[in-house]
Amino acid sequence: MLSDNTMPSASNTLGSPQGDSELAPLRAKSGWIVALGVVYVIAGFVALGSIVIATVASVLIVGVMMIVAGVAELINAFQIKSWGKFLIWALLGVLYIVAGFVTFENPLFAAVLLTLLLGASLVASGVVRIFLAFNMKREMPWIWVALSGVITLLLGLLILARWPVNSVYILGLFLGIDLIFAGAGWIGLGFGLHRTPASRPT
Repeated sequence: MLSDNTMPSASNTLGSPQGDSELAPLRAKSGWIVALGVVYVIAGFVALGSIVIATVASVLIVGVMMIVAGVAELINAFQIKSWGKFLIWALLGVLYIVAGFVTFENPLFAAVLLTLLLGASLVASGVVRIFLAFNMKREMPWIWVALSGVITLLLGLLILARWPVNSVYILGLFLGIDLIFAGAGWIGLGFGLHRTPASRPT
């Protein structure tokens, strides 16, 4: 029978040579991870410097995603034997593809619609968070959920209040901020891996 001292603990596992062997490939590429983060941050600042172009780029990305989703819907439709479900899936696929090509034909119009959807989604998300916060138990950190809901709600109302004038820069602004935060995350991960020493086997 094994004693309690022979059972591995979570801390021993994380600091064990096995854990180091799992992190070794990432640690070896920490420089590339930092470089990727720097590229993301630079791209984010470039997007913020030319918000209109970034907005168009984000709309085109959405268009590509819609076309890919439409093709996937059509592929799934041909795998369904029921005619009713086949027609529904095929119709959804065609609509996605058409919407994607319309986005390419008129990206500014698509930006107007996407900005409206973004503002409405933020308002709905904020209302739901506030509702959930006031229905949480008082001993839980409900105040932070309510605060995030209020911020999201105000952001959505601000977008809707300036719509459609702000459609030429809102999506690009969000894209730039997202790239900067994503890049900062990659840089932090890369430096963290670089500074973590590998444990030596005893």
